[in-house]
Amino acid sequence: MALDILKERGTPLDRQAFNWRDLVQVPYSKLDDDAFSRVRIILMNGIELESVRFLHSFARVNRDLRRVLAQVRRVDHHQVTLVNWLNPPDQSPLETTIGYEQVAIEITAHAALSEPDPYLAQVYRFGMLEDYDHLYRYSALLDRLEGKDANNILQSYTDVTPGRPTAVEHRAPEDDVRAPYDRKTASPISKLNALTIMAAEQQTHNYYVNVGPFFTDPVARLLYAEIASIEEQHVTQYESMIDPDETWLEKWVLHEANEVYNYWSCLQQEQNAHLKRIWERFLDYELGQLHVAIDHFNRIERRDAAEILPASLPDPVSQKSHRQFVRDVLSREVHLRAVGERIVDPNVIPESAATLAYRQQMNSAGSPSEIVAAGYRYTPGTELSRRAVTTDGQKEATP
Repeated sequence: MALDILKERGTPLDRQAFNWRDLVQVPYSKLDDDAFSRVRIILMNGIELESVRFLHSFARVNRDLRRVLAQVRRVDHHQVTLVNWLNPPDQSPLETTIGYEQVAIEITAHAALSEPDPYLAQVYRFGMLEDYDHLYRYSALLDRLEGKDANNILQSYTDVTPGRPTAVEHRAPEDDVRAPYDRKTASPISKLNALTIMAAEQQTHNYYVNVGPFFTDPVARLLYAEIASIEEQHVTQYESMIDPDETWLEKWVLHEANEVYNYWSCLQQEQNAHLKRIWERFLDYELGQLHVAIDHFNRIERRDAAEILPASLPDPVSQKSHRQFVRDVLSREVHLRAVGERIVDPNVIPESAATLAYRQQMNSAGSPSEIVAAGYRYTPGTELSRRAVTTDGQKEATP
C-alpha cells in the first residue's frame, strides 16, 4: 500500500491525547508472539527516543519554536511510554538484550540491502557483523546466568555464531567517524536508513549502560561495560553518516518522516492485532506531527518540503530473517577493519597506530567478551537438555 506523506495529514496535533491506562496496555507474550513483534517494539522505542532527544536539542538552540517543539515532544514521550511498556514483565533484562541484538542484526541487514550508496551499504554491513558477535556473547551469558536458550527469544530467525570478535572491535574515536551522505544528492532511503540505525544503536547503548550495573555476576557487569562501549562507537559511526549541513528544520522534517516510515513498515507486517492497532494509531499521529514540521519548514526556510521528501514512501523496512545474507557477509567481510572513514582489508591497509594502542589498553586486563564465551558453543535446546559430568569424568545427559 503506497502512502503519499505529502498529502496524508493524519491526526491533528491537538487531538493526539492519552490517559494513564491508555499508556500502559497489555504486553506481548515473549513465547507466544512472533519474535518480530518484539523487534518492532524495540525498534519503535528507539525511533521515538531519538525524536525526543532531537527535539530537546533543537529547542535549546531555537527560541521561536520552543513551544511547538514541546507540544510534539510531549506526544512522542507518551508514545515512547506506551511502546516500551508493551514489553512483558516476565522477560528478563538479559532476554531483552537478546532482542536488542536481534533488532540490530536484522534491521541493519535491511539497511545494507536497501541502501543504494555502495559506501553507506558497506558501513552497515561492517556494523552488522559486530552486533552479530554481540548476540553470540550475550547468548553465552544467558546460558551461564539463567540456563536459557537464546533461541526462545530469537525463534530461529537469527543465527547464534561468532561474528567479528568483540575484542577486536575497539577502535580509536577518529576511526569510527565515517563520511556523510550529501544532503543535496542522497536518496531519501539513505537519509531514512541512517536515522533508523542511529536511533536503534543509541537506545541500545543507553539500555546497556543503564541495566549493566544491576547484574551481580562480575562477568556480566564487565560484558555490558565492554559492549556498551562498542555501541557508543556505533552511534558515532552512524550519526557521522548524516550530512551535518542539513538545517535544524530539515532534520526535524526528516525525523518526523522517518517515524512515519517506520510505523508504516510495522503496520504492513504486524501479525498481532492489538499491536497492529497501535502502529496504525501512531502512524496517524506521526503524519500529523510531520505536517506540523513541514508547515514550519516551508514558512521559515521558504522552501518546499517536497525537495527533501519522497512523494511516496520507499518499500517497507523488511522486518524478517536475513539469515543467508548475514552468513554471506560474514564469510566475505568478517576480517575487515576501519581506518579513518574507510572500511579496509588490514592485509592491504593496516589499522592505525591509535586504534592498536587504544585496543591494547582496553584489553590489557583481559576481554570480558572472550571470557564469557570461553568453552561456549551454542547448542539448540540447552534449556531442556544438558550434559553433566559424572564422578568418573564421563558425560551423561540430564533433563
